[in-house]
Amino acid sequence: MANMRKQIISLAITGASGVQYGFRLLEILLKKEHTVYLMVSKAAQVVIGMETDIVLPGRCKDMQVFLTERYSCDKDQLHVFGEDEWTAPAASGGGLVDAMVVCPCSMGALSAVATGASNNLIERSADVMLKERRKLVLVPRETPYSDIHLENMLKLSRMGAVMLCANPGFYNKAETIDDLIDFVVAKILDQLDIKHSLQPRWGE
Repeated sequence: MANMRKQIISLAITGASGVQYGFRLLEILLKKEHTVYLMVSKAAQVVIGMETDIVLPGRCKDMQVFLTERYSCDKDQLHVFGEDEWTAPAASGGGLVDAMVVCPCSMGALSAVATGASNNLIERSADVMLKERRKLVLVPRETPYSDIHLENMLKLSRMGAVMLCANPGFYNKAETIDDLIDFVVAKILDQLDIKHSLQPRWGE
């Protein structure tokens, strides 16, 4: 049964291809009135400029205003934090964060999380999820995988993190790129126990 309770979700967008997945997830979370703590890495901002027509402001406050208007959400739903903002709620186990998604997750970010580097807010927030035994979903898009990538993913999976690679399925007969994006986002929402209707359930 999908959880109807409103959650606080940390969402990190890092510098891998596939930022569309992250923005679509953000849109759905806000539409369903969950609170989102958003972190966008500097590398991700470069990729966003390459892959989308979104002109994302560089400053966190401006980014927060821009995205709040873009997705027509309540101003208290979305909070954007910088990579060095160590006082953000997600930086401590005492912060009330239900789950975290890194989408897309670069292999650099994945490696840092696997080793507990905690060199920035994204890495520290993921570290908090692991130590507090809360839900951490990592969405890598890299391919092919090196032995290092696979070893890091296995290490994190054994720690309890969910490795949800951005591999859309085709059995729902996708007709558009948006359908393929929604396939992956639906899988993420399932992991967060959030009800959705992005894709038909198997057997329906």
